[in-house]
Amino acid sequence: MLRTRVVTALVLLAVLTALLMANIQPLIALAAGVVLAAATWEALRLFKTRHAALMVFAWSVLFAAIAFQGAFKQAEVLMLLCVLIWAMRLAPSLRFGLPALGTPGNTLLGGVYCMAILGCFVAMLALFSHSALYLFSVLALVWVADIGAYFSGKAFGRRKLAPSISPGKTWEGAIGGWIAVMTLSVGCTLIPELRDTFAVQLQLRHGWLALLLALSLIVAASVVGDLFESQLKRRAGVKDSSALLPGHGGVLDRIDALIPVLPLALLLDVWR
Repeated sequence: MLRTRVVTALVLLAVLTALLMANIQPLIALAAGVVLAAATWEALRLFKTRHAALMVFAWSVLFAAIAFQGAFKQAEVLMLLCVLIWAMRLAPSLRFGLPALGTPGNTLLGGVYCMAILGCFVAMLALFSHSALYLFSVLALVWVADIGAYFSGKAFGRRKLAPSISPGKTWEGAIGGWIAVMTLSVGCTLIPELRDTFAVQLQLRHGWLALLLALSLIVAASVVGDLFESQLKRRAGVKDSSALLPGHGGVLDRIDALIPVLPLALLLDVWR
């Protein structure tokens, strides 16, 4: 199992690296569209939505239209909508719970979550339009937060973060992930070659305090995204969102933390 997980992770990393190094916008858009379709399909399965295939098709066509017309370059309204979706509807569900499966409220929430997924991939194209390194620097923040949280939780974890949703996550792990992100970002500011990265640009434009607050929001958003998908899986009675990625579960299991982060990062990026 561990070997399969490692091999899959290496293959995914190699594919992502190749795509970013190729630096071809249509190719990135095509790859993002495929992942978007898979993630939307998995999300709708967790909501047990009828006619999921039709909705996946509609979302894919909408994303293709946005990508083809270059509308992702003026996506601030959509990004703001996604941030509000997380702040006002999805994040509060961690405290108040989810509607029952098969109810109108569940169907509505499924559509809202799919809108958040769409916003994530539109933000991905917009960040890539700045540069491949810029997009990668945002993705790296989420990955480092996850890795830092894992090892900190293993070493120091005592107080459960959300025991009814994800018993393995702890406050110590979340704090460790935050420290890892801050360490990475400060390190980037010391390397001239990394000047055109998200954290460095934010620090240059707005200073250290703004960087601290922005990165804290990003780490918090990544935790919320992860917990929300865990809540969906727990309600649906499944361990993974699908079996598309051997050893890792589904696509949604790998991008859940990115869904709230990328729109937030793009919104912070356009803040002048």
